[in-house]
This record gives sequence, C-alpha cells and structure tokens, in this order.
Amino acid sequence: MNGGTKLHEHNHIPTMNDSVDKLVIFLAKRDGIDKLVKTFQYVSKLVNWHVEATNPDISKRFKQWEVASGLSRKAFRTGRFLTGFNVLRRNPGSTHSLRLLAVLANAGEMVYFFFDHFLWLARIGTIDANLAKRMSFISAFGESVGYVFFIIADFIMLKKGVKEERKLRSCKQKSAEEEKKIEEIRIDRVMRLMAVAANVADLFIAVAEIEPNPFCNHTVTLGISGLVSAWAGWYRNWPS
Repeated sequence: MNGGTKLHEHNHIPTMNDSVDKLVIFLAKRDGIDKLVKTFQYVSKLVNWHVEATNPDISKRFKQWEVASGLSRKAFRTGRFLTGFNVLRRNPGSTHSLRLLAVLANAGEMVYFFFDHFLWLARIGTIDANLAKRMSFISAFGESVGYVFFIIADFIMLKKGVKEERKLRSCKQKSAEEEKKIEEIRIDRVMRLMAVAANVADLFIAVAEIEPNPFCNHTVTLGISGLVSAWAGWYRNWPS
C-alpha cells in the first residue's frame, strides 16, 4: 500500500499546452463554437461553388455541409436575443449618444436573433416552411439595422480613443499608469476594428437577403464576407 502511495505521488501529469488550454476555453464559449462552425459553413459554400461544374458529387456533399452548419448555428443561438436586452439593462453607454446608439443597435440585434428562431424552425420543418422567407427577411432587416448602429458606435469610440492616446503621448515623461492606459487603448482599438470588420462583412450578407443584387449575392462575396466575420470574431473571442 505504501509503495503504491509513493508511486502515485511521483506520477506527474504533464501540463496541457497553452494553445490547447486556450482552444478548450474558446470552444466552451457559445461565440467560440459559433465562429468555428461559421468557418465550416462559408468554406463549404466556397468549395461547393468552386467544384459545382466539375464535380457535382463533391459539390453536393459540401452543399449539405453548408446547410447543416447554418442550421446548427441557428440552434446554438437559441435565447441569444436576451444578450442585447441584458446589455441595455446593465450598461447601455456612458453618454446620451452612445446610449441611443446602444438601444438602436441592440434592438436590431434582438429582432434578428428572435426571428431567427422561427426561421430555424421553418427550415427544419417544425413550423410551416412557407414562413421561412418572411422570417428570414425580418431577421435580416433587424440584423442590418443593428450592424449599422454598432459600426457607428465603434467609430465614435475609436475616435475617442485616438484623442485620448494623443493626449497621453503628448506628455514628455509618462508614468507607468499612463503607459498602461496607452496599451489598453491600443488593445481596445484592435478589438473595435475587428468588430467593425465583422459587422461590415455581416452587413453584406444581410443586404443580400433584404435587397438581392449581383454583387452581394455572389457566392464569392458571401463566402469571403462570412469568413472575414468568422475570423474577426475568432480573434476577438480567443482567450488572451
């Protein structure tokens, strides 16, 4: 028994690599798994488009993967509309203009996620499939409204950050606290630029649903927009 105990004490379990730790944390988040499956969805869309004429069988398989990924993402987003409501309830913004933008942006996003539930149910056949087109339009309209106001709010905060950083850098001798503040502003700027990139990309996808046109509805436009959004979201949600 004693020998067994000593042996157990000397068995060291190797620590997990930091990258693996971060990946596990990332995939444990709803946004994390959503960005991964979104990558699957839009890579498969582009592959389907690329091989459609030359290899119909492979094209069909990737089309099925695209559809399955899109439906899976809708399932993951169940109840997501409550996030916007909670943001407005807890911390809508520091100024009147930012609070107004937050209300408009989150209201649009709440409409998007709420009606996306019915779109999902229509597409899987739980409710009347004829409702899918109407639910898709309402959801995409709310989505696009939300993106526009999120983008405006981010640009306001980016401008504010630039002014604050210039003010801090104008001091000849900076304290450790000021250096830390400058670094925080730079990190916030990168995150906001990623958010803008994701929102602009997703806006193209939403416009393709609301007002179909040759540019927005082209498979390459949709595919690249989806991947830009997914990878910007991946960057923003990756543990630091």
